Amino acid sequence: MGFFYGFDMTYLVFIVPCIIITLICQVKVKTTFSKYSQIRNSRNMTGAQAAEYVLRQHGVTGVRIEHVAGSMTDHFDPRTNVIRLSDTVFNSTSVAAVGVACHEAGHAVQHAENYLPNRIRSFILPVARLGSSLSWIFIIIGFCFTQRVGFVFLYIGIILFALSVLFTIATLPVEFNASKRALETIRNGDLLYGEEYTGAKRVLQAAAMTYVAAALTAIMQLLRLIVIANNRRR
Repeated sequence: MGFFYGFDMTYLVFIVPCIIITLICQVKVKTTFSKYSQIRNSRNMTGAQAAEYVLRQHGVTGVRIEHVAGSMTDHFDPRTNVIRLSDTVFNSTSVAAVGVACHEAGHAVQHAENYLPNRIRSFILPVARLGSSLSWIFIIIGFCFTQRVGFVFLYIGIILFALSVLFTIATLPVEFNASKRALETIRNGDLLYGEEYTGAKRVLQAAAMTYVAAALTAIMQLLRLIVIANNRRR
């Protein structure tokens, strides 16, 4: 019954530490981005211009760069081949803006080059969405029934949930590689100098840790469900 009330020892062991880690990562990325958003780059280059530079350096064409409202809402949309940069990045000449814009352009380069981990992630996405949508329905039904019927539904739900966990894991190499491409282009093209480069690197490293925290949380949630299912079976 602890499952339905949202708290038991498995929650304390598996989930609470992940919540703490996630909060720390979120605070870290916000404070780091805020700090380096106050520092202008010496080349006076905007985020949009930085993204264009990355695309040109890798020979990528046909990618639009658009403005999107909000803060830290930056992303690359492979369906429309559009890089969308937020209010704090698109026209900003800050160190943080250049780092984030180059990262998103790195995703566009991955897409253009058919980067294998990115293709694997895209392949997993549809089944991950299905698993995420259906898993908890099967899990809840599994806890409503006893004996064999309940166990069948429960383990189907766990398998479906595992698909969404797999997606979070597959996301990690894609994000790390996009940051690597961004930082290499920044360094080789002298877009940022000295402490400016260090600042952009810190912003991207902080952002990467949020994906690590998300993957860790998903894995721990999956382990928790397996433990609960096995305990219930006994």
